[in-house]
Amino acid sequence: MADSLVIVESPSKAKTIGKYLGSKYIVKASMGHIRDLPKSQIGVEVENDFNPKYITIRGKGSVLKELKDASKKVKKVYLAADPDREGEAIAWHLAHALDLDQTESCRVVFNEITKQAVKDAFKTPRKINMDLVNAQQARRILDRLVGYKISPILWKKVKKGLSAGRVQSVAVKIILDRENEIDDFIPEEYWSITAKLSADGSPMEAKFHKWNGTKTELTNEEQVNSILKQIENEDFTVKEVKEKERTRNPSAPFTTSSLQQEAARKLNFRAAKTMSVAQQLYEGVDLGKEGTVGLITYMRTDSTRIATSAQEEAKEFISQKYGETFVPETFRQYSKKAANAQEAHEAIRPTSVLRDPDSVKAYTSRDQFRLYKLIWERFVASQMSSAILDTLSVDITAGDATFRATGSKVRFPGFMKVYVEGNDDGTTEEDKLLPPLQSGDALVKQEIEPKQHFTQPPPRYTEARLVKTLEELGIGRPSTYAPTLETIQKRGYVAIEEKKFMPTELGELIIEQMEQFFPEILDVEFTAHMEEDLDHVEEGSEDWVKVLAQFYGSFEKRLEVAEEEMKEIEIEDEVSDEICEKCGKPLVYKLGRFGKFLACSGFPDCRNTKPIIKDTGIVCPTCKEGHVVERRSKKGRIFFGCDRYPECDFVSWDKPSVKPCPSCSSLMVEKRNKQGTKLKCTVCDHTEIMEEPDDESVEI
Repeated sequence: MADSLVIVESPSKAKTIGKYLGSKYIVKASMGHIRDLPKSQIGVEVENDFNPKYITIRGKGSVLKELKDASKKVKKVYLAADPDREGEAIAWHLAHALDLDQTESCRVVFNEITKQAVKDAFKTPRKINMDLVNAQQARRILDRLVGYKISPILWKKVKKGLSAGRVQSVAVKIILDRENEIDDFIPEEYWSITAKLSADGSPMEAKFHKWNGTKTELTNEEQVNSILKQIENEDFTVKEVKEKERTRNPSAPFTTSSLQQEAARKLNFRAAKTMSVAQQLYEGVDLGKEGTVGLITYMRTDSTRIATSAQEEAKEFISQKYGETFVPETFRQYSKKAANAQEAHEAIRPTSVLRDPDSVKAYTSRDQFRLYKLIWERFVASQMSSAILDTLSVDITAGDATFRATGSKVRFPGFMKVYVEGNDDGTTEEDKLLPPLQSGDALVKQEIEPKQHFTQPPPRYTEARLVKTLEELGIGRPSTYAPTLETIQKRGYVAIEEKKFMPTELGELIIEQMEQFFPEILDVEFTAHMEEDLDHVEEGSEDWVKVLAQFYGSFEKRLEVAEEEMKEIEIEDEVSDEICEKCGKPLVYKLGRFGKFLACSGFPDCRNTKPIIKDTGIVCPTCKEGHVVERRSKKGRIFFGCDRYPECDFVSWDKPSVKPCPSCSSLMVEKRNKQGTKLKCTVCDHTEIMEEPDDESVEI
């Protein structure tokens, strides 16, 4: 007969832990929070030290009753929610709802859901940490005050249904500021000269570097033509060859932020999807005979710390699989990226490095496997030796001009044998080899290629770039990145075009009003300082009521000014040239989370909507009558189909090319991978490398 009740957040976590603890324990799930602030009112008594008025969340009554009944039948109740502020708050709310004695040690925490970690945790239960609870309460109340005080003003003055959030407003402001930078950007002309040469029949390229021994920037065509004329009949000769050894160190194991960034780059995962799949890996996967096991450590962390036991296991594994030369002399220690990183947590790592990706592939979904493989490889690489690269720099003279060719070769791969971090532009690092060269060698000139370029504006934010920026600025915390990005899209403040954030007209309007009446909410330093104050509350060095009072003093005055002085704004929809086929009224442009679409101006009487179709100019390969157009799926994914649908059912996820197949004249489509883009025929086996347009240049 069970004598203890264990309460966790989710059924899958309950299932995993239940198998470890045995028959003396009943394990049940609270399904997340069971109490929260009411949705229908602000729920905070500002004048009474910001006292929160918690209620049982609608729909959680039956769950709470089940937990209460179960708690009365056992001698001891353990609260085993996640090891962070949110988990501590869930435990505290449960303790209140179940009338538990909070002076007793009822709180159990573990960073990984493995048999040994769970059993060890139950040997050392502790009391509920009220500093963690108060930090969560302060954040929740702070966000409630901002949202529930500003939003009604926006409803009244701008449009119903709008909301303002402390972190989400800053995120929209960052996206808008970048858009303004792009709009204000003035391109500057510059040029390059590439010499295509050969040494004993081996091709190589060198870039113009110096004129008369001085490094020279090429700024116009006249300057380039002058240089080309002067070196037209000159011989190309190797002047100097420099060889160097370069050491490259591995990246730190994943934090929440870096995992979201790398999963976006390498797996094309949205931040929310990354966290959802990581949660599944953390809570446990059934591995057949081994049973249900948590495959990774807790995934909401900003720490890069690794437990010594995990490092020792990794050292032995690396030594046996790759050899002693791949093991560093001492365990690697990674510095904290953020000054406020919670070092009580570990980085995200596999719970056992011995469970390599191939061993769990049969038991995981495709997404689970891909994310686990990423986490496993990153961790293993982080514990391996540095890579050693040989770099080569060759200066080549042609009259008064000096050209430079560079190359590199991996002498010892080290960690690169397992994993190399991605980058935001999608390029991969490969060996760039040069033929053997010595000073005085004569080179054969094949071609001299001048090219005009223009400087480019800073890129729009992808999810990965935005998460990285928020982290660097100290905005939000590991648990807030994904929901923040989701919220600003759902509210229609930003849209995603080609995987990049763009502010909407509504987003611009909201930020304009916020900047005028609530500038501190949009101030990056102010918001980051608030995050630091919440960290101090967690550490026990700051009183949470005092933190809220300091904020609310000036905030309350700004609310009064906004209520009086903010002007009412009428948002008018842009009218299109198209007419609604259902009621005859004009269609207007609306903005959804995946960009613009057309809707009837007669809404709500007529609810007709239709996508904005982009014609590719390509004749449909199936019916030969319609044109291939760009469309969006219900989830926002771009695909291509015939504009005569449903009469014609042609559809393609791959972008069609205007260039027909040179072998059979059929339609070719673009196929993208890490190495670049290829054109592949949809009928025959013809494949060719697609020449990518140079985003930074216009060739002359």
